Amino acid sequence: MRVGLMVGSDKERARADRLSGLIADGAAAETAGFTAFWMPQVPGYLDAMTAVTLIGQATGRIEIGTAVVPIQTRHPLIMAQQALTTQAACGGRFTLGIGPSHHWIVDGQLGLPYDRPARLLGDYLEVLRASFAGPGTVDVDNGSYRVHSPVDVTDAVDMPILLSALGPAMLRLAGERAGGTILWMADERAIGDHVVPRITAAATQAGRPAPRIVAGVPVALCSNSEADVAREYASEVLGHADFSPNYVRLLEHGDAEDVGDTMAAGDESAILARLRRYRDAGVTDLAARIVPLGKDATQRSESRRRTLAFLSSLCPAL
Repeated sequence: MRVGLMVGSDKERARADRLSGLIADGAAAETAGFTAFWMPQVPGYLDAMTAVTLIGQATGRIEIGTAVVPIQTRHPLIMAQQALTTQAACGGRFTLGIGPSHHWIVDGQLGLPYDRPARLLGDYLEVLRASFAGPGTVDVDNGSYRVHSPVDVTDAVDMPILLSALGPAMLRLAGERAGGTILWMADERAIGDHVVPRITAAATQAGRPAPRIVAGVPVALCSNSEADVAREYASEVLGHADFSPNYVRLLEHGDAEDVGDTMAAGDESAILARLRRYRDAGVTDLAARIVPLGKDATQRSESRRRTLAFLSSLCPAL
């Protein structure tokens, strides 16, 4: 299991420092030996693909990916143009993570329809694959898109695509037509009993390589007596599952009831044991989301530093 980092919105940084700080974090992750640096598209925060492009310019080896960009916010041809440009900026190290997001974001915040997301994603992938085939005209007519447009960004490149696949239909798409899935709020049992069998079977039937299973896992190094408090805190700051029915349905396949229950928390031995369980469940790539603990910014900064240093000691693979 490769060891990477997942970041989120850093509200403790001043707004003017957030982008430069994020770029510095990406460069530091590369220096520390992490295999990947994953950036989500957080509502109201920095644009993920712009940030990834800049991180690509500041690094030379580490994989950099979006985890994930909602498809409804960008037409697939425009997404393809931006992804190809980002791939060029990253020197071939960019992985495009996309997904249909959640109704409370797409409908509630953006006022866009959230109907039949799996079908929409399938149609979206058809346009993307045609756009990534190389310079030329993209001609795609399907249930969602009518695209007849030239693409001339760069030569044909390998564009890894991962999907935020949680349910059966999405996992089938991720296995048949993408490189794997990026997960959040999935514990070991949900991954081992639900995700891995479905996505692997779909990839096998389609004659595709074994899919990547990228698991976003909150992590906090602390005393074992503080672990339960850390889990409760993670559920508060990272968002409760009941906001998103997609996550609720995923949790039903495992033992966790909220995101905090998926957390690796405690001392070094406790964290290592939990991460090994994720590996044994079939996770190919850990995307560790550090949750700093403490009563003030100074304590949280030190907590982040300790957790980061321990995770770095596990690199590049567990």
